[in-house]
Amino acid sequence: MAHIDLGNELPGIRGLMAFSPLTEKPLNALAEVLLRGDNSLTRGERELIGTYVSYLNDCFFCQNVHGAMAGHYLGCNIEEIDAIKKDFINQNITAKMKALLTIAGSVQKGGKHVSHDQIELAKIEGASDMEIHDTVLIAASFCMFNRYVDGLATLAPEDRQFYINRAPQRAEEGYTASVYK
Repeated sequence: MAHIDLGNELPGIRGLMAFSPLTEKPLNALAEVLLRGDNSLTRGERELIGTYVSYLNDCFFCQNVHGAMAGHYLGCNIEEIDAIKKDFINQNITAKMKALLTIAGSVQKGGKHVSHDQIELAKIEGASDMEIHDTVLIAASFCMFNRYVDGLATLAPEDRQFYINRAPQRAEEGYTASVYK
């Protein structure tokens, strides 16, 4: 049960968005730009960054929503996403994504944890300045989203199939679609 009466039974951030329509629009617009807008990082890669940060923040709802989305876009299952979250260095992802996830993990700890060496390695592995920028912004935003969801103890269905089943529809609709659907 959420810490406050949201007046709805919607899970996670969807319940919060329905509770506060004034913040729904800008927060969903931010998610839309970061995760679905024009970008040289794929939608799957950007969802993976959000998933990894949510995993580090122990936000069950967000890591499963965005993990299911990452799996949908990347064509892999939730077990493969789990393996990446737990040990991305030894998984079959690009060296560039490994470098970007390292940066994202440092942002999750605090912005000052990002090092010059991490940035240089990402560039060596082919990351552009914009991809590094977007990685940092996605990671920072997910820290906020995770704290919003968990700080109000929102509903998070335990059955991970819920998130997997919802991923194709969310991929089709995007993040600016009404939360009431």
